[in-house]
This record gives sequence, C-alpha cells and structure tokens, in this order.
Amino acid sequence: MTKIFMSTASCFVLSIAMITATPVWAATDDAPSATPIQSGPDSEITVTARRMNEKLSDVPASVTVLSEVALTRAGVTRAQDFVKLIPGVTIQTGATEAGDTTINIRGVNSAHDAESSVALVVDGILRTNSSVLNQDQGALTQVEVLKGPQGAIYGRDAAAGAIVIQTRKPSDTLTAGAKVSYASQNTSYGSAWVAGPLVPGVGFVAEGDFRHTDGFYTNQYLNNAHVVDNQTTWNLNGRLTADLDYRTQLDVKGHFGRLSGGAVNYNAVFNLPAFAASTGIAAYNENVNDHTFVYNNNIAPNNTQKITDLSAKITHDFDAMTLTTWAAYSDVRNSLVADGTSAGFQMFTTYVNPAVARAASTCASTTAALTGYPLPSPTYIGATPATSLVGAYSPTTCDGAQYQRRTQRDVSAEIRLASKPGNAYNWQAGIYYLHMDRRVIVASKADEGLGIEQQAYSAPNSVSPNNQLFDDTFHTDAYAAFASGDYNITDAFNVDVALRYDIEERRDINNVPVVLDPFSGNCINPGEGTGNVCSAISGDHRTFRQLEPKVTLRYKFGPQATLYANWGVGFKSGGFNNQGSAAIVANNFRPIGSDANIQDVYKKERTSAFEAGIKGRIGPVDYALAGYYTRVTNMQFFEFFVGKFALLRIVENIDRVDLWGGEASANIKLGKGFSLAVAGNLTDSEIKKNSARPDTVGNKSPYTANYTLNVGPQYDAPISKSLNAMIRVDYRLTGPTWFHVVQAQTNPTIFGVPGDYSGTRRDAYGIFDVRAGISGEKWSLTAFGTNVLNKHYLTEIMPAVEFGGTFVSPGACAQYGLELSWKY
Repeated sequence: MTKIFMSTASCFVLSIAMITATPVWAATDDAPSATPIQSGPDSEITVTARRMNEKLSDVPASVTVLSEVALTRAGVTRAQDFVKLIPGVTIQTGATEAGDTTINIRGVNSAHDAESSVALVVDGILRTNSSVLNQDQGALTQVEVLKGPQGAIYGRDAAAGAIVIQTRKPSDTLTAGAKVSYASQNTSYGSAWVAGPLVPGVGFVAEGDFRHTDGFYTNQYLNNAHVVDNQTTWNLNGRLTADLDYRTQLDVKGHFGRLSGGAVNYNAVFNLPAFAASTGIAAYNENVNDHTFVYNNNIAPNNTQKITDLSAKITHDFDAMTLTTWAAYSDVRNSLVADGTSAGFQMFTTYVNPAVARAASTCASTTAALTGYPLPSPTYIGATPATSLVGAYSPTTCDGAQYQRRTQRDVSAEIRLASKPGNAYNWQAGIYYLHMDRRVIVASKADEGLGIEQQAYSAPNSVSPNNQLFDDTFHTDAYAAFASGDYNITDAFNVDVALRYDIEERRDINNVPVVLDPFSGNCINPGEGTGNVCSAISGDHRTFRQLEPKVTLRYKFGPQATLYANWGVGFKSGGFNNQGSAAIVANNFRPIGSDANIQDVYKKERTSAFEAGIKGRIGPVDYALAGYYTRVTNMQFFEFFVGKFALLRIVENIDRVDLWGGEASANIKLGKGFSLAVAGNLTDSEIKKNSARPDTVGNKSPYTANYTLNVGPQYDAPISKSLNAMIRVDYRLTGPTWFHVVQAQTNPTIFGVPGDYSGTRRDAYGIFDVRAGISGEKWSLTAFGTNVLNKHYLTEIMPAVEFGGTFVSPGACAQYGLELSWKY
C-alpha cells in the first residue's frame, strides 16, 4: 500500500506541476474539458452521466464532456474520434473486424470476445452489444465520458466507466443540416438530418450518413488492390417523440446500419532469437515497432456488419416523482472471411482423405508459382511446400482460410422511478432485464482456389473443407435491481449512496458436429478428443452474481470549487470460451513446457476503485485534479493461440491487478479567441497474481498506456461581421504499452526454441491533427489533416507466445481533406 500511495502522490505532484508550469493559452467551452469555461452561471453545461441533470462542475467524479460545438470543431463522429481527446483512455478498433472494439480506461480494459468494460448509453437507453461501440450513433449533440466503476448506476459492463451520448431531438420549428467531406485515400463522408414538428405535440428527427475509404494499405499480390483496410458504411436513424398527454412523453427510435470492408489487418512478426542467430536472418527476431507492413495474401478479406436497433421510452410525470420505462431490441451480425494462419505447419501439404487430395496439389502449385516473388523475409520458397516457409496470410493456398461469424440478438427493458429534483434528498430505484442470444463461429478451412464457403461447416468434398471448427451458441438472461439516494446534509456537503444487484444466467450449447478433420484425421474440434476418438462436447450453465455499491462524498467550498471522493464496485459477467479450448491448450502446449492454464469457463471480473479529486475555477483557468486506486479481481484478458490446430481465440482471467495513478486537466482563457486545453494521465499497474500464466506476476496490466497527454490550442475569432475564422490543433501523446501479460521475458514455443518478447511493447507515439476554416451564420468550410506528420505507430499488438510470433496491426497514416457543412 505504501507503494500505491507514493505513486499516487507523485502523480498529483506531476499533475499540479503540469498545470502551474506549462505556458498556456486560453480555453473556451468548445474545448473538451472536465470543467469547461462558462461565460456566466446560466451557460454551464448540464450533464446526465449519473442519471440526473446536474451542472458539470457539481459532478463528484472525473467526467469529460464534449458539447455539440466541440464535436463539430474537432470533427468527431465516432468513438475512435472522441476517445483520443480524453486523457487516460485508449481504443483499439477495426483490426480484425468492424465490431471488434476495446476501450481501456485507467488500465481497465474491455477484452476481445468478452463483454465490454464501458457502458454505452444512448439517449438514456443502455446499449447491450459492445460491437456497436465505434459505430455512428446518429447526429451527436453531446458526449460524456465518465471514468471509474459505474456499476451501481449502469450495472453490467460499466466496470471501467460509461459513455453517455445524446443525439438530436425534435425541434419546435423545421431545422436541417448537412455535412460532406472528401480526403485522401479516396475517403468520402456525407451526413444529413432534418428535424421538426409533425403535428402539435409530435416531433421527428430523420438522419442518414455514408462513409467510404480505400484505406491506407494495398495488397501487392492482388495488383495493389485496396482490400486491406477499405470500408464502406451507411446508417439510417429515425426518432419520433410525442406528448401522449400533458404528463406523458413517448420517445421511439430506430437505427439501421450496414458495413462492408477489409478484415484481419495484421502482419505476423517472429520473436525467435535462436532462429535469427542460426540462419543469419534478422527478421526471425524483429522488434514490432520496426516492422514494415506488407500485404500479399491471395484471399481478399471481407467483413460485413448489419445492425438493427429499435427502442421506445416512456416518461410519465407524477406529482412527486417521475417514471421512466424503456424497452430495446438489437440485432447485430458480423462475419468475415480472410486468409489463414496454417502455412507454417504444413497442414495442407498432406492429406488423409483422397477426396481432398486437390488441396495438397493446389498448395504445391501455388508455392511453385511464387518462385522469385518478392516476399517479405523470413518467408522463402523451396522446391516443395515441405521445404518452404510461407507463414500466415501468404499468397499461396497453403495457409488455408478462416471464416468467423458473431451474431447477437437481444431484448432489454428497464423501469425506473425517480424523485423530482431540487430537494435536499433525492432518490431513484428500478429494475432491469436482458435476454441475449449470441452465436460465435471460428472456422479454419482449406483454400483450393475455388472460393471460400461462408458457413460454419464444409464437408471434405466441398470447395473449402474444414480442418477446424468452433461453433457455440450462448444464451443469457440478466436481472438487476437498483436504488440510490442523494442527500444534501448542508448547502456545501453532499452524500450519495447507490446500490445495485446483478444476476446473469448463462448457458452454452456446442454446435460442432462429431466429424474428423480430413487433413489430419483428428477431430474437427481438437478439444473433442484425440486421434479418431471423438465425443460431443456437452454444453454448460453458470450463474454470475454481484452486489455493486457506490458511495460518493462532495464538498463545495466557494462558488466554483468542489472537493470529492468516491468508492465503487464494477462488475463484468463471466462466460464461456468456445468449448474445447482448455483441452486444446493443455494438449498442445503443456508438453513443450508452457505454463498456460486456460479454462472453458472464465470468471466474472470485479473492480473496486477509489477516487479523490478537486475541480473548479481560478480566474481564467478551469482545472481538475484526481487520483485513483483500482483493484481488479479476475481481470478478463483476451489471448490468441496459434498451432497445428490452426487458431484459437479465448478469454482468460488474471487473478489480481492493481492500478493507481493521477490525472490533471486545465482549460485557460487569456484573450479573446485564444484558448488552450491541456490534460494528462499517469497510470501505473502491476499483476499481483495470475494463475493462467504464473510467471507473469509483476508485469504491467495489458493494453494500458503508461501515460497520455493531450494539448489542444485553438483560435476562434471573427474576421468580419459575417465571417468567423477557426484553427485548431490537437496533439495526443500515448505512452509505452504492453498488450500481453507475457512481456520482457521468454516463453517455450512449438518450434523447440524459446520466444523472446522483449520487443513486443509498443513505443510511445505522438499524433498531430489540425483543422482550420471559415464559417458564416449557417455554413462552414474546413480544411483538416489527421496524423499530419505521418507518424508510424501500431494500433494493436497480439503476441501468440507459444507460436513464437506476434500479430501486429498498423495505425492510420496521414490524411488530408476538406469539409463543408450547412445548417438551416
């Protein structure tokens, strides 16, 4: 504990020094801020992050708010845009598929394939599918990011914080707006909305958007085609509000979205120093930060996503309290097809079933055809496939293909009663229910040059026979009851106590047929058995429960200063890996000396966090300081395994992780039109216990940047009676980051030599974004550039430690464009 308090104290000292020593310009309420400048007492932003309307300066927690003006000035439309404006928050999205998004807040990460750690609330309704986290949510009017466990308020999936979004509401008169932009990489964007009344008491909003980009990378083997990170999306949103009577309001929303584009945007990097030494090929032991990306796979990857969301909310005003009830339906379908990872294991160079002999011959012919092709080292082509090393995602057919599908359909509802605001004592209470059906398919298939069947199981005589299959259906029923009370003991001192109890019942059904892999003669799901002895894997049923309290103290000293402290518990339900995962890891990696200990059922994650801070204003400076300590029990962590069984995606638990750190932000206004927003975060972490990989104790929390720094100068001033000029620069510095629990250490590999993962930490990197333009009363024209210095960085690093390699995905390159917007 001494180390914790000393580290936290040092964070506070550095944070204070940053505010007091940094030369600054001024800030306006258009800058992202924990406490934005107000021009008067009536102009302060109202937030709803704690499910009540309150002034931002009164919120006893770390919360960043982006107003509609700030969103427009910063060019924000999706989570990946606003996350980079917020200290202590990082995001990984789109490398595997569009729906694969994780957000890390203060070291608490949303693991791939598990539930999110960040609640997403749109117009007061909790979204239940984390795959929509980075998708367009409609015409944004305000975004609030609340840090720290919010389980007592939002329940499941709020262990790290909450993102609360407001979209456009119907207006009393007809209004409309549109925005179009075009940028390098053939990147185009367009959106339009119209809002207004239909009849007295009934209003509407209709909104649509379209986005396309060729992406930054091309496939050299496929004639430099833009099939790596290309993407096309469109969304339609509708909203209808009606006064059913003078006490009752109805709010109905619908959202329909479609996406298609690239998938599995990774290169494989080797971490085998013994191979590098014996062969003289340095690329066998490469630092991930030095990797040059080359895409030459023979299968053009494709990801599709279909989203349907419907919701209805009714608010009824009683004399002494307000009833809010809503119901929501969501149907999200993600699928992808891409090149495989199996070439290094000669999976398709021999065969058991004569019906698939063509797979071996196709592999041989495509390998021979590539003699002399400029493949990246250490790939090389020998006389036969058996004497070649073509690696993952190659231009040959020897690595096969992969098909993945993740579908989720759910229905949720909530009933909540809340007292009328303005009293010394305020309260709210309610109940929540969710039913969710999810199916997860991970299939490895042979690539015979005849196309890839986009289905779970393909028979041996098909065009793309399976050599591996995981296919599970998961059913979830979640129930919760919650209540909170907020009491003003004095005009200055306030106490808030909240409590929520969550129950999640989860059931798994294994859909894999009991058949043999025609290439190896083993079970098609390697966890079903060994050799020719296969048995069906029965499903499982588990119930996860958690009590989530939160206590908050607030003391206001002076008209513009607030001191606060809070403690709370967050909860993320446990769940199921694809059944058979534990047996696969044990059978393939224990014999080589690996200590990996994976379970088919992963445990619930519990987060206990304490935060103390101060926020307020001194002269032209709005400031916020906070320190925090978080203990995470059974942190859920995603791991990627590669071996002779092809690939395996699993979620494991880290028994205990401690996180501590500090944040500071300042917004300063020194002169008309000039502003500066400065914000920083320091997070230290340590794995205290990890039974999944015992030798990683003492390492850092994965996916956690050591620090972040945001600097945002802005100039906004009139140049004539009808014209206004604006220039804005956003600089984001992200500190060094480990992405795996195995860090600066070695680990046994299937090649009989140890892998060394010292070179798998992402280096610190800084990104500059610039926006400059002019505007009139109803229009604006803006030139913009993102990553204008074209800084090379990695968006995600995914070591497969028993494979002796790492899968890495690149960040966005420089992009420049023009944007025109109009309002009526």
